[in-house]
Amino acid sequence: MLAKAAAVVQKDFLTAVRYRNGMFLTAFAPAMQLLLSFYLAHAVGTQYRPEGFSYFNFLLVGTGLFMFLQSCMHGFLNVIQESQQAGTLEVLMTTSTPPVALLCLAALSAVGTALLQFVAYTAVGLFLVPTQLHVDPSAAVAVLLLSVLISIAFGILAAGLQLSIQKGSVVLWLFSTTAWVFAGTLFPIGSLPEPLRVLSQWMPLTHSLNAMRLAMFGVPVPATLTREIEVLLAFAIFLLPTSTTFFSWTLRRARRLGTLTFY
Repeated sequence: MLAKAAAVVQKDFLTAVRYRNGMFLTAFAPAMQLLLSFYLAHAVGTQYRPEGFSYFNFLLVGTGLFMFLQSCMHGFLNVIQESQQAGTLEVLMTTSTPPVALLCLAALSAVGTALLQFVAYTAVGLFLVPTQLHVDPSAAVAVLLLSVLISIAFGILAAGLQLSIQKGSVVLWLFSTTAWVFAGTLFPIGSLPEPLRVLSQWMPLTHSLNAMRLAMFGVPVPATLTREIEVLLAFAIFLLPTSTTFFSWTLRRARRLGTLTFY
């Protein structure tokens, strides 16, 4: 499996080097988002401290982590869409590698690239606005790992929907748009009406953002941070087997109906 992962990463690296202009375009959107966050925080002023954080730090984690997890989800969906368009999906799904494992291997480079972008995004943001960090390294790693696992689960679900109804991108766009508004990306969920606050608590991304902010900038509150990590763990335990089961079912159904290459 490690040899297969290395081969996939090498192939994606050579492709990226071949199309260097795409690499620069990929970095353009995060750079613009970082500038937008910087000037928005400057316009709002230092007196606004949502949930006790400076507004720039609030935005830095909210937008950076959101874009990272969104890229992870889209990486899985793109694997299916590109294979359908190239006419190679049916061949890929009949190899000796289990379909879910093959999907994860194919999306490995997308996840790794998104992680590097997130690290660079956060580092540049902290350079632009120096701040006092209160980092809990073990908690930050746990939050990041669980958040990635949850985003992988959603990516696999989107890939399954693409096989089933060819509308995986629409569903993922709807989920991302809803999470962007209700998960506390740009403003605290405390400003939402009560019904929407309840809805936001059922979104894993809400807990990912809260936990990462506490792990990076919060005054240590072990009970609160531990609770958020436990919630993320519960989401991961439920979503990962559910998504893999759903993808396997949609794959079998698409093979039976002869719609595997439809897009």
